[in-house]
Amino acid sequence: MSDLLERLRNRGWRLTAQRRVVAQVLDGDHIHYTADEIHARAVEMLPEISRATVYNTLGELVSLGEVIEVSTDGRAKRYDPNAHHAHQHLVCQSCGTIRDVHPTGDPLASLPDGERYGFTLSGVEVTFRGLCPACAQVQ
Repeated sequence: MSDLLERLRNRGWRLTAQRRVVAQVLDGDHIHYTADEIHARAVEMLPEISRATVYNTLGELVSLGEVIEVSTDGRAKRYDPNAHHAHQHLVCQSCGTIRDVHPTGDPLASLPDGERYGFTLSGVEVTFRGLCPACAQVQ
């Protein structure tokens, strides 16, 4: 489960009602909502929350490094609160479902020295693609 609310409290980030609701929407396992999906869920808890407030809050959370923006195949950006736990993503090529996965081994180590071109590596993003069980049944 995401520990986003706790991390924000520990940072001393001012948790207004609107910010709290956005953080609550982002709480949980395998959360990868679009901004519009976050807004729709937030409105259920706080009807007066505006779309602009949701977008601004998401921008702040990304800037703080508390939420990761995930983009796959030109689809809408999705927001992942699992920012402090190393993981990769598994994406359904049909419906766009995204799941967090934790492959074994160090993906940085898999790039041979000759392919680094002198770069000092700081991170890696791997996206696994396939069909989720529901989409695989349809095909």
